[in-house]
Amino acid sequence: AAASRPAGQAAAQGGTPAGGTSTPRGPRGATPGGTAAWGGARRRWDVGGRRLAGRDVVVSRGAAPLPAVPASAYVIANAKTGKVLAAKDAHGLYPPASTLKVLTAITMLPLLKPDATVLATKRAASAEPNIVGLLAGHRYKISDLFRALLMISANDAAVSLVQASGSFGKGMALLNAQAHHLQAYDVVAKQPNGLPAPGQVVSAYDLALIARKAMSMPAFMAYDSTLTARFPIKPHKKVMLVNQDYLLTKYRGGIGGKIGWTEQAKATYIGLARRDGVTLIVTILHATPLTEINSAERLLNWGFAMSGKVSPVGVLVPPLTAAHVVAAKPRHLRPAGGTLAGASSGAGRRYTLGAGVAAGVCAMLLGALA
Repeated sequence: AAASRPAGQAAAQGGTPAGGTSTPRGPRGATPGGTAAWGGARRRWDVGGRRLAGRDVVVSRGAAPLPAVPASAYVIANAKTGKVLAAKDAHGLYPPASTLKVLTAITMLPLLKPDATVLATKRAASAEPNIVGLLAGHRYKISDLFRALLMISANDAAVSLVQASGSFGKGMALLNAQAHHLQAYDVVAKQPNGLPAPGQVVSAYDLALIARKAMSMPAFMAYDSTLTARFPIKPHKKVMLVNQDYLLTKYRGGIGGKIGWTEQAKATYIGLARRDGVTLIVTILHATPLTEINSAERLLNWGFAMSGKVSPVGVLVPPLTAAHVVAAKPRHLRPAGGTLAGASSGAGRRYTLGAGVAAGVCAMLLGALA
């Protein structure tokens, strides 16, 4: 979780979260990022289908009743086909808490060599709560940081990984560019660990897009499903990491996920499960604390029972192609090339970005790197 969850936390009451924005219905303006979905060709709340634009639960006629879950928003979707089986307030804007770490992981994994090291900064070492215990001035292996990020939701590891791109601002620009490349237009990422930040929001639909991308990355799935590991804090001192996500061990077919919690976001969750060749994604936002995994299990049970028996209410859209990204950008913001200088160990390496991400970075860097 982004923050330690206090015992006996009062239940969330649903509706608009404190500090967040549930998507208004009726006429709507720009996306949180300031544009009406790059190029204005598609409004962000139309992404995935018009039935996903409302606040209410949407499900096809004839489906079994959905379980009642204490959450303001959720999506249940087939990871392979992209079919959205049911949803509630799919494009509503809510704080992400630690589910944002999945975006951090899928953005940084292709750019950083697992055996490289990064020097922990004071900024990374001072992140709290929920930390692995990085010490400023010590070097840490990239692969160890990814394990800490995904297994125990280490907030300090998240900061160190984005700084490995060359700077904190560069790393955050990459995260937001990756979100836009995935057509996750509801996302505004300001902290790589999901800790509270003004204007930082996601939607249940966009978390499903991010989760679908994560599932296509073997390295992500390997880190995310590791049950135990040891993290070297300094020479001769290691700490044990135990995966927080009990969907992996207590739910039949559970293959991964990410837990999140802050006072502002309440409980948030991404769950991944596979049964009989069917792989489902469930995303949950602004839920009653301590109910998120149980709610995910109930939605997954419904999804497996209804798979192939109900018509979809929407679809998880594919990532943009490079041509679509560039065409949607004003000419003066179009990138001249597809590389971005960055370093995972201070060596000044250059990493080749995916074409879609590279195109998005051009616009993001204007502000983030100024």
